[in-house]
Amino acid sequence: MKYLTSVWTTIAIIVLGLFIRISDPDIVQQIRLVVFDQYIQSIPDKKSEDIVLVNIGEESLEKYGQWPFPRHQFAQMISDLRNANAGLIGFTIMFPEPDRFGGDEVFASWVKDNGIILAQDADPRGRSKSAPYVGTAIFGTGEPNDWVIKYDGLVTNISEIEQGAWGHGLINGMPEVDGVVRRIPLISQINEQLYPSFALELLRVANEKPSYTVKVNDSGIEEIILRPFQIPTDPNGSIWINTNYTFNEIEYGSELPNLEGKIVLIGLTASGLASQIPTPVGLQSAHQLQASAIQTVFDDNSISRPLWTDLVEILVSTVLAFLLVLLVYRAPVWVSGIGFLVFCFGSVSAVYYIWNKWYVLLDLTYSLILYIISFTSGSFNNFYKQYMLRQQIKKQFETYLDPRQVMLLQKDPSLLKLGGERKEMTFMFMDIVGFTPISEHYKNNDDPEGLVKIINSYLDRMTKIILNNGGTIDKYMGDCIMAFWNAPLPCHNHAQMAVKTAREILEAADELITELEEQGLPRIDVGIGINTGDCIVGNMGSESRFDYSVIGDAVNLAARLEGQTRNYDGVRVLLSQFSVAKSEEGLYTRVDEIQVKGKSETVTVFTI
Repeated sequence: MKYLTSVWTTIAIIVLGLFIRISDPDIVQQIRLVVFDQYIQSIPDKKSEDIVLVNIGEESLEKYGQWPFPRHQFAQMISDLRNANAGLIGFTIMFPEPDRFGGDEVFASWVKDNGIILAQDADPRGRSKSAPYVGTAIFGTGEPNDWVIKYDGLVTNISEIEQGAWGHGLINGMPEVDGVVRRIPLISQINEQLYPSFALELLRVANEKPSYTVKVNDSGIEEIILRPFQIPTDPNGSIWINTNYTFNEIEYGSELPNLEGKIVLIGLTASGLASQIPTPVGLQSAHQLQASAIQTVFDDNSISRPLWTDLVEILVSTVLAFLLVLLVYRAPVWVSGIGFLVFCFGSVSAVYYIWNKWYVLLDLTYSLILYIISFTSGSFNNFYKQYMLRQQIKKQFETYLDPRQVMLLQKDPSLLKLGGERKEMTFMFMDIVGFTPISEHYKNNDDPEGLVKIINSYLDRMTKIILNNGGTIDKYMGDCIMAFWNAPLPCHNHAQMAVKTAREILEAADELITELEEQGLPRIDVGIGINTGDCIVGNMGSESRFDYSVIGDAVNLAARLEGQTRNYDGVRVLLSQFSVAKSEEGLYTRVDEIQVKGKSETVTVFTI
C-alpha cells in the first residue's frame, strides 16, 4: 500500500491514460464519437430549400411494378422532373448491368446533356478498374494519394448511360468503429486515380466548374476548394455530415409540384430492397445522406476535426492532469477541489466555445476522464496516508497521552514532528519511596499478585493525574513514572502544569497512604523531581522499532532530583531553579544548593 498510494502511482495512471489515448483503441473512439454526435445534434434543425428527395418506395412499386424498373421508366422519370422544373438530377441508384427490357438506349438519350449526375460505388469486389472522373488540381507540399482512402475496385454504370452524364461520383460512406456513418470521403483513390464523391461532383456541376482543387500539406489534406466553397476536411479528405437537415420528400408516382429549379436526388427507399445506412439519427437511405452532405457545404456548416486536434487534446489534458496532481499533493484540499472544478469547467467551456465558433470537433471525454482519475487517485492516496498517519498517531500515543490530545494530533498531525525537535520542556520523575518494605511484606506473605495490584493501582491514579494536566507519559520503569510537558502538543505554561500535577499527586499519595495503613500495610510515599530545560524530543530508535521520547541533560537532572528527595526529611518534591524561574513566584521554598552526580556546576533546588 505504501507504493500503491504514492504520487508515482497517480503519475503512472496519467502516463497509462496518455498511452491509451495515443493508441486510441476502439472503445476510446466510440466514446469520443458519441460525444461528437451530441455536438452535431446541437445544431438547430433546418429544412432545406435547395434539395428535394424523390423516393422510390412501396407506393412506387405498387404503381409501376417490381424492382428494378425498366430503364424507359427512369427516362420517364427524368421527363416528369423536367416538366416540374427540376434543377440538377442525381441518381444514387446504379445501373451496372444492361436493361433486361432493352430500355438502355432510351434512358441514355434522356441522361445525355440533361443535367444528370450518376453514382459510382468504390468496392474491392467491383469489376471495373476505372470510370469517368474529373481531373484534380493539387496545391501544397503534400501528396493526396498518401492520405485519402484507397479502394481496389469500382462498381460503375454501363458506359452507354455514363457517357452522357454531366457528372459521376462515389456514394460511399465512411463507417466508424461502431459501424455508424458520420463522414463521407470527398475524394478517394482507386488504382492511383482520385475520384470525387457524389456530393462533391454535384457541387462541381452546380457551380459549373471544370474541376476542383485539393490543398494538401505534409500532415494531410487541409481543404478542397471548389469556388465559392472552401471545404475544410479531415486529413484523409473526409467531411463530417450535419444530419439535422430535413428535406421535402416526394414519393415517385405522386403528383409533382413546381420544383423551382431545385436539386433533385433520387433514391430507393422500399423496405427489403434499399440498403439503409446507420447514422447518428437512425437509418437513412443513400440519397438522404448525400443530400445532408451537400446541404452542409451549401450552408457553410463545415464540421471538421483537423489533425492538430489530437495533439492539442493530448498535450493540454496531460499538462493540466499533472498540474492537478501537484495541487492535490501540495495545496490544501479546498484548493485542489476548486482546481479540479476549474479545470473541468474550463475544458468544457473551451471545447463548446470552439465548437460554436468554428464547428471544430474537440474530444471532451478524454480530458474529463483523465482529470477525474487523476484527482480521485491523488485524493484517495492523500486520504489513505492521512488516515494511516492518524491511526499510527493514535496507536502510538493512546497509551501515554490524554485521549483529548490524541484527538488533536489526529486532526492535525503536523503538531507531531517525527524524527527529533529541539524544545524547552519540563520533566517529571516520580518514584515510590518505601517500596522495599512493602515488597518484602507481600513476599513474606507469598502474595506477589497483591504487590502487582498495589503497584497498578498506584500507577493508574498517578497516570490519570498526569494526563488530565496535559502531560505525556514517556515510560514506566518499575514503580517509577517518567513524564514531560510541551510535547508533542505545545504547552506554554509547562513548568506550572508540572507543579500543579505534583500537588495533585501528593494529595492522591496521601489518600493511598491512608488506605494502606487501614489495611495494616507498610507506609509508602512518593518522591518527585522536576526540571525545565532544552532537550531533543521525537521518535527515537530504529526503523523497525522506535519510541517517542526525550534526550538531554535537562532530563537527567530531573531524574537526579527525584533521587535527592530521600536526602531531606519531609521533602517529597524537588524543583530545580530553572523550573521555578518558569513558574509562578512565591509558591516555593528554597531547600539547598547541590551538585548532582555527573554535573560539575551546582543547582539550587526548591520544594513546594
